[in-house]
Amino acid sequence: MTAKKTDLRDQPAYTTAEASRYLKVANATLRSWFVGRTYPKAGDVARFNPIIQPCIKNPIQLSFWNLIEAHVLRALRTDHGVPIMEVRNAIKYAERTLKIERLLLHKDLQTHAGQVFLEKYEQLINLSASGQIAMRKLLEEHLKRVEWDQWQFPVRLYPFSASEAATPDRRIAIDPNIAFGRPVLLHKGISTGVIADRIDAGESVNELAEDYGLSPAEIEEAVLYERAA
Repeated sequence: MTAKKTDLRDQPAYTTAEASRYLKVANATLRSWFVGRTYPKAGDVARFNPIIQPCIKNPIQLSFWNLIEAHVLRALRTDHGVPIMEVRNAIKYAERTLKIERLLLHKDLQTHAGQVFLEKYEQLINLSASGQIAMRKLLEEHLKRVEWDQWQFPVRLYPFSASEAATPDRRIAIDPNIAFGRPVLLHKGISTGVIADRIDAGESVNELAEDYGLSPAEIEEAVLYERAA
């Protein structure tokens, strides 16, 4: 898949701190995915390369498509808790075998390409049969949170409100064409950050619901998303 650098979705838009907050991933973890990290090895210091290439490396800035890649990687790495080296090896294998550029960004993860990737991934980490079912289900739930256009490029992300992957609501969206790609309550396009700030300033849920023409549940969802650890 060849991305066009003129596409808004592939332009720098987020710091790693912003992306980590939007995706509910620790900033140190997210940075390691994009810039790599060092680690102790046999009394020395070793280093492995990043698994995702950031939109801009110095200073590091991420694009909307980088968010999608990290969102999918989160399903494999953070939620399943396996070494990142195995994730990288499986992605490289699938990309070489299927000739798909930026596999984590591709809708083909829902089809044959995804099966090839997962089969290799499961071999590398020696998953049990029950573990394979759980991992596949987790990846499916993350992919359901992404919308693609007719050319199979991601256009919108519905992030999880909290760290759990079981939140079914799609009230909150990240769309590069809305509010400069910041999270919003999709119904009205209102920034979740603005809502949380107004709550912190002393306004009530009901006051904001009336002000924006939203339900109290939508206001509470925005606050939960912004303040989730």
